[in-house]
Amino acid sequence: MIALLLAVAGGAGALVTTTLEVHRHARVDEARPAEVVVVYGAANYAGRPSPVLKARLDHALELYRRKLAPRILTTGGSGGDPHFTEGETGRDYLIRNGVPPEAVIVETEARSTAESTAAIGEILRRMGLNEVIVVTDGYHVYRAKRMLEAQGLRVWASPRAGPVRDDARFWLQCLRQAAALRLWWAGVVI
Repeated sequence: MIALLLAVAGGAGALVTTTLEVHRHARVDEARPAEVVVVYGAANYAGRPSPVLKARLDHALELYRRKLAPRILTTGGSGGDPHFTEGETGRDYLIRNGVPPEAVIVETEARSTAESTAAIGEILRRMGLNEVIVVTDGYHVYRAKRMLEAQGLRVWASPRAGPVRDDARFWLQCLRQAAALRLWWAGVVI
């Protein structure tokens, strides 16, 4: 019984520690020169980026225009839309906003962070690229960074623009990402 209580306490402590790291990294922009900016997908509406995806893409555009990387990789599958993927929507948005088509790499199959990360790792290995700036929401950036590092990539995180709140909803998002990361570390893919 004591061993079980110690295990539960240890697991809870690890989850709290990871949640605090997720929250801390939500405020840190590590952007520096790299080979590619990686943008994790989010919803699209019939080929138009949702506000979340647009904010991520706009941030990637800013990094690209600052010449921090010569390429942008967009990710994300259909999310239930039979005609448009998050990755293609991102690519089209970037091209409409002045990024040359040859500077955009697109991944269109992934349905989760874990699938996106595996696909990103494979694409970049094939291209001989290994230094990335990852762009996603603040609460998601620590998880994305750690998962990309596990792919053998050198990663700098740059959360999309927007306020980092300290309300209960934001802390819950941080807790959810911490739990997902800890499960992934334990071999459970969600």
